[in-house]
Amino acid sequence: MTTKGAIDIVVNVATPDIIRAGGSPSDAKFKDQTRQPKGVRQGVTMAEYLKKMDRAGIERSLLIAVRAGDMNVKGSKEISYKYVADICRKYPDRFSGLAGVNPMLGMQQLRDLEEAVDKYGFVGAHFYPHWFDMAPDHPYVFPIYAKCIELDIPIMMQVGHNLVYQRDRRLPSMAQPITLDRIAILYPELKLLGIHLGVPWTDEMISMAWKHENIYIGGDAYAPRYWPKQMVHYANSYGSHKFLFGSDWTVIDPERAVREVEELNFRPDSKAKIMRDNALRIFKLPKSGLKKEPKNWMTALGAQPVKKGKK
Repeated sequence: MTTKGAIDIVVNVATPDIIRAGGSPSDAKFKDQTRQPKGVRQGVTMAEYLKKMDRAGIERSLLIAVRAGDMNVKGSKEISYKYVADICRKYPDRFSGLAGVNPMLGMQQLRDLEEAVDKYGFVGAHFYPHWFDMAPDHPYVFPIYAKCIELDIPIMMQVGHNLVYQRDRRLPSMAQPITLDRIAILYPELKLLGIHLGVPWTDEMISMAWKHENIYIGGDAYAPRYWPKQMVHYANSYGSHKFLFGSDWTVIDPERAVREVEELNFRPDSKAKIMRDNALRIFKLPKSGLKKEPKNWMTALGAQPVKKGKK
């Protein structure tokens, strides 16, 4: 693979100890539906995952300290901020943390966010609307948006539909992209990132990012070869500054994701933004993953010259 220095903005922590402790929010049926390899289901160590990143040319991955539902409700799962922070501390040049949010915690969640950023150095927040049966514009979430502005961090959230993670707890799809509209209006300083492409409302997701300066799109959870054509066009043209690469591992293998991005033949400048530059800017990440920073990051990302006569 030719990509170097890429940044994966959506990575789930699926280590063997997390799996053994029952920390995965998805059951075997979900893993079958998403075609998760048998060798991954018992967990992958961070050392093994680093080898995947190296083979894919990924410099840094953002790890989610997930909060998937109210912990008073059966089937909800979470991974502690400290667990993710310990990984980031061990590999500071390769991983950064994302703080999962639980709107049901009220003021405690706001204090937790402060701790995540001030104590653990997390670079963003992460919200799963469907796990809480709350649309992104639910009033319970608004204080969290305000806190993200105060802490100067972006918040990402799954938009579009969601699958059935557990057969005995089926969650409704709560996050149609249009629900970001009011949030962006009320909180113009907030950096809002809609991950999972907004499927099946992909055009609606593009329209929200086009309308609002502070809305961005994460290209994760779907293999790039299956990204909707209009989303690829957006990312490769007038929306190249608003689209960020992600895998949503363990849903999509990062090696496959990077390989398939290469096959989409993005313009060199668009590819550099999608794979690295936008993430550096939006999450304020350090350029510290590689020993020596190339002078031309388009070349480092494997960009090829555009042939004359082609747009």
